[in-house]
Amino acid sequence: MRFLDIGALAARSGTSAATLRYYEDIGLITSIGRHGLRRQFGSEALVRLSLIALGKAAGFSLTEISGMIGRDGTPDLPRDILRAQADALDTKVRALSALSQTLRHAADCPAPTHLECPTFRRLLRVAVRRGHRARRTNSTSN
Repeated sequence: MRFLDIGALAARSGTSAATLRYYEDIGLITSIGRHGLRRQFGSEALVRLSLIALGKAAGFSLTEISGMIGRDGTPDLPRDILRAQADALDTKVRALSALSQTLRHAADCPAPTHLECPTFRRLLRVAVRRGHRARRTNSTSN
């Protein structure tokens, strides 16, 4: 087994050494020792860092990610939680797509002013309704 010192692991993973030390402090990765003052990691640390990066990109917190990595370092991914997160991402994608279309319409609208454009005014009303709905949802889930 080949060992990576913290600098090599940082370079190969694209994660800063400070972040690697933090991940070790909170138990997401584990060093296997030191060579001089430099922490040494096994090659499995790269797999763990990939899982952490995927989890962060999917919107999971480090605490949630920690719960998805078993004690032995293997992924323990609860499928129901993954499906729920995928559904939440799909909802966000639809909302961002609608926002993108609104911005494109605003950029290309031939009306003299945006407020004279009936489509833009309708889009504003929809945005306000969505904002109210989102605030109600957030306040009931807290």
